Amino acid sequence: MQHIQFSNLNREKYIERLKTEFFDLVIIGGGITGAGIALDAASRGLKVALLEKNDFASGTSSKSTKLIHGGLRYLKQFDFWLVKEVGSERAIVHKLAPHLVLPEKMLLPLIENGSYGKWLTSIGLKVYDILAQVSGDDKRQMLEKKEALKLEPLLPKKILNGAGYYAEYRTDDARLTIENIKTSLMFGARAMNYATVTDFLYKNEKVAGVKVRDEVSGTDFEIKSNYVISAAGPWVDDLRVLNNSKKGKQLHLTKGVHLVFPYEKLPVKQSVYFDIPDGRMMFAIPRGKITYVGTTDTNYNDNKDKVRTDIADAIYLISAVNNMFPDINLELDDIVSSWAGLRPLIHEEGKSASELSRKDEIFVSDTGLISIAGGKLTGYRKMAERVVDRVVEKLKSEDDTEIKKCFTDKISLCGNDTFKKYKHVKKYIDSVYERIKPDGFSKHDAWFLVTNYGEQTESILERYEKRSEKDNPTKLILAELEFGIHNEMVLNPMDFFIRRTGRLYFDIESITLYMDSVLKEFKKIFGSDDAQLKAWKENLENEIKEHSDFSLNRN
Repeated sequence: MQHIQFSNLNREKYIERLKTEFFDLVIIGGGITGAGIALDAASRGLKVALLEKNDFASGTSSKSTKLIHGGLRYLKQFDFWLVKEVGSERAIVHKLAPHLVLPEKMLLPLIENGSYGKWLTSIGLKVYDILAQVSGDDKRQMLEKKEALKLEPLLPKKILNGAGYYAEYRTDDARLTIENIKTSLMFGARAMNYATVTDFLYKNEKVAGVKVRDEVSGTDFEIKSNYVISAAGPWVDDLRVLNNSKKGKQLHLTKGVHLVFPYEKLPVKQSVYFDIPDGRMMFAIPRGKITYVGTTDTNYNDNKDKVRTDIADAIYLISAVNNMFPDINLELDDIVSSWAGLRPLIHEEGKSASELSRKDEIFVSDTGLISIAGGKLTGYRKMAERVVDRVVEKLKSEDDTEIKKCFTDKISLCGNDTFKKYKHVKKYIDSVYERIKPDGFSKHDAWFLVTNYGEQTESILERYEKRSEKDNPTKLILAELEFGIHNEMVLNPMDFFIRRTGRLYFDIESITLYMDSVLKEFKKIFGSDDAQLKAWKENLENEIKEHSDFSLNRN
């Protein structure tokens, strides 16, 4: 298995390359859209540089519902094109990374006076299957009340009329992002986190590169390129302002919040997609030790760099869950974690947050800045293809360069060398479990490693074997950290605990447990001083409090 070193230990060398090389394309934004564009463009032979002002996937791309799903609710808006495209994409993305995009059956309860009646649901799911080209066991089933209760005993018996049962996929959005970026490196792309674009370079009144501030050293440098794509999500309009091109269509930001509960507090046997009294829909998704629920959809005009879950958001979600599951009585104190993110949608006059289309759009300014916004996590690959096609057209018309067509539907992502189907992933989880079981690890530990890293688990286990810590769980988490620092541009403990491993959301207690060991490892590898370690520790403690403390005196 090929591991390209991708480490902030080489940061100065990377910056030197960015300064001295000439690029076909600079991409601003290290979320899933930018990552997808980097892989698409680099695999077609373009020379690509990707820049992210914070950590990769630190914006919207670590705050989604973490589903690769076909958007059933868009059928209600008659958005057939979107359903067809993202529906078809699910199977493709699953094939590229079956360890990271996992099959997940979804139960859609049919409730008396709910927004989905039996007949409409049956027709809707059938249309969904056809548009999304669903085959075999994944085709929708309509269940009677008794069958639905067998699958999910927590559903409300008195008002339940049956259920739709259909297939979706679950993922870790931040891992999907980093694996796309790492795969783009195999095709020669350059990528850098903590590098802020402060302005554009111009030549003959056309954008010809970017000015960048390195957030680590505080120094400024320039990168020259033929084209610049802004895939900065919620910040797309800020960059259009910088380019003096914010006119016509603009962004409409909406906030989506998710809450996390211990599994025993909300022990759903499987994922449920259900009605709530205000006509919206909500997910409850079990994941290992926890169950998470979401999401909200409210207009947002506040600080884009500090999006938080308000008490009102939490009460809204808890009320909706308690309303659907009569035996469940969740309270604010039961929340163990949460996340809040922004959807960068395209504004449409007179439409509410929930009514706005999830279609992506491309804007090109008079000076040639290409911006892309809107869209869904599931559609990232097609969004990338569309915007790179634009660049390819321009390159062809300007100097008759012949460039390959998109083939990212055939490029397996890092971590997938031999998996052809999900059953191969399950087999690999079993084999990893057999190897780590003698050291006191559980099947869940094996599942966690494989569904995060795929076959890169081998590299982590090799590092684990070489370490000397007495406590095995500490030894394993430090082997993971070592891998993250050397191969995934981890620069600080937040990158590791939040974006690379999802522990802040799905295993928040482990942060407190291993914080000191992780900080000690940073000191050893990066030579971080005590002041830096203290600042990181405070930052982690604040993150834990911010995401899990919903007491009414919360500031």
